[in-house]
Amino acid sequence: MNKVVIENLLRFVVLLLLQFFVCNYVHLFGLFNPNIYILALLLLPFEMSSSLQYLIAFATGGVVDLFLMTYGVHAAASLLLVFARPYVLMALTAGTVKQENLEVPMPGQKTWQWLAVYTFIMAFMHQFAVSLLEVFSFSRFYMTLFVAIGDTIFTTLLIVALLYIFSPVKKK
Repeated sequence: MNKVVIENLLRFVVLLLLQFFVCNYVHLFGLFNPNIYILALLLLPFEMSSSLQYLIAFATGGVVDLFLMTYGVHAAASLLLVFARPYVLMALTAGTVKQENLEVPMPGQKTWQWLAVYTFIMAFMHQFAVSLLEVFSFSRFYMTLFVAIGDTIFTTLLIVALLYIFSPVKKK
């Protein structure tokens, strides 16, 4: 098997296991719960066909939904994340990079501030979608927004820390 395939598969398995057995039991202040499995979706190679990326996102979200019994909430949010990923990257690079030349942002290629902003935006889209779909009402919109922002900050801190802990930093 290709080294990239094995690396991505191992990353998915490790992050999903961390999500199921650690992060699902972490509730900061009783409200905020990180979803670090989205890191595996953020690090999918852009060379992969978009239909395969959507299939992987749906399957990943579906597996999380099976463990959490949330009936498609994480699958829908994961699909949104994979859909928006190239557009957010192009917006953050100010359109200097074409969609077919996008690279997965990693430490060493981008500054930690850039990675934090990118991760925050992507995590917010995911967490806000999860929060809105779980509540499925706008009656408590501000509380939903508060929980989504708290989840996003917690998730962003964990993901950026994991990126720097487990990624070899290669300066360009």
